[in-house]
Amino acid sequence: MPKGKFYVTTAIDYVNDVIHIGHSYQKILADILYRCHRLNGQDARFLTGTDNHGRKAEEGAKRADLPVVEFSRKISDEDEEQLRVLNIHPSRFIRTTDPDHKKTVYRLYQEIKANGDIYRGEYKSLYCPGCEEFKTQRDLVAGKCSAHPTAHLEILAEENYFFRLSKYQDFLTGYIERDPKFVQPEGHRKEVLAFLRNEPLQDTPISRPKVKWGIPFPDDPDHTFYVWFEALINYVTGADDHWPADIHFIGKDNLRFHTILWPAMLKSAGIELPKTIYAHGFLSIGGQKISKSLGNVIRPKELVSEMAKDAGIDEKLAADGVRYYLARYGPLVKDADFSREHLKEIYNADLANGLGNLIARVAKLCEKSGAVFEGPSGLDLSDKVNQHLDNIRPDLALEYIWANISALDKYIDKERPWSLEGSDLKNRLRKIVVGEGGREGILQIAHDLKPFTPEISKRVAEHFKGPKIEARPPLFPRVK
Repeated sequence: MPKGKFYVTTAIDYVNDVIHIGHSYQKILADILYRCHRLNGQDARFLTGTDNHGRKAEEGAKRADLPVVEFSRKISDEDEEQLRVLNIHPSRFIRTTDPDHKKTVYRLYQEIKANGDIYRGEYKSLYCPGCEEFKTQRDLVAGKCSAHPTAHLEILAEENYFFRLSKYQDFLTGYIERDPKFVQPEGHRKEVLAFLRNEPLQDTPISRPKVKWGIPFPDDPDHTFYVWFEALINYVTGADDHWPADIHFIGKDNLRFHTILWPAMLKSAGIELPKTIYAHGFLSIGGQKISKSLGNVIRPKELVSEMAKDAGIDEKLAADGVRYYLARYGPLVKDADFSREHLKEIYNADLANGLGNLIARVAKLCEKSGAVFEGPSGLDLSDKVNQHLDNIRPDLALEYIWANISALDKYIDKERPWSLEGSDLKNRLRKIVVGEGGREGILQIAHDLKPFTPEISKRVAEHFKGPKIEARPPLFPRVK
């Protein structure tokens, strides 16, 4: 990986309710890349946070019978805590109520306005309160919003301030055609290009006269900024000196805002575009969309606590178990279904029987030999791990690491070190712990796990660094 700066962001979440495991998935992806680039010596930055403004926040506050300022802060703080439980610590957790965000919104608005891309007009359209998004008939499925099929679509007719999005259709089409990395995965790039080639872009409203909880519109005291327009700008607000973003991680339901509206806004303001916008699939539960109305919401804290109790391990290890499961089996390229049963199955197969069993059998042999191994200092991530993460495939990176775990197990079975004594045993164990001849040993495997499962990585490395290596209780007791 090249040296220099690296900047990764996720979508920011509405504060109408606390995030669930579907939201946390993209934060895990971003955290993995953030940790990887830091390990490789880069000045890395990771931004996530909450979208505190808009109608959904107003409605959530009303239901909770709280002032909207207090309610939005409460949900935002709880979201941040949910991420901490998963050992996710961004460089900044941004809130769109932050004072510097308001300043950045005003600055970009003035630059866009100076480019002649803002005007006042009348708008009449269907509006989905669940998405906080205006809809056209081509966006609907059987007359309903595909993301919120139970939501009542309103017909809104109001005066707004508009952004000349239609002006940038040719620019966007050409840009995405020329740069295959800009929108990923490839299927979503084709989807965006098909939309741009077949549908004339309409200018989009960027203010709302009836939503009071938002950033005041500078040219009209009766308006606030439309929540999507100002929320997208958070990526610039939180960049520090790291713009442009290397990767925006988003859910596929936010694809058009990020690949059409956002780059057009940046082009208008004279700001460099992000390098990659990566839209992952949905995580469902039992084949159903995760939804509060369906009663199938699982919070990260709840899942980590359950796993710790079921496995008889502490919550730090349990959090890494969740991180591992989602990073390897989550909806990176296509939708994925989550179940507690599958999580337990993977925990037993990959962690208890896989990595855990390898650690236990090698530690027992090390205790027998009395050997202490000084591993190579300043380990780097394996080339293959770096390559897969460069290609935004943490699932394949973990598949590679587990292939190395399996290869070590097979090597042990073949070489039968338990039948050896003295220096022969020590030499054989060195090949297993430190590695030799292209075979990656336990210490390298532990290092390669750092971006994905930092607590597991630390404990495995500490177990085998001495000064005396002893057999210990299983790191991952099986879950029944």
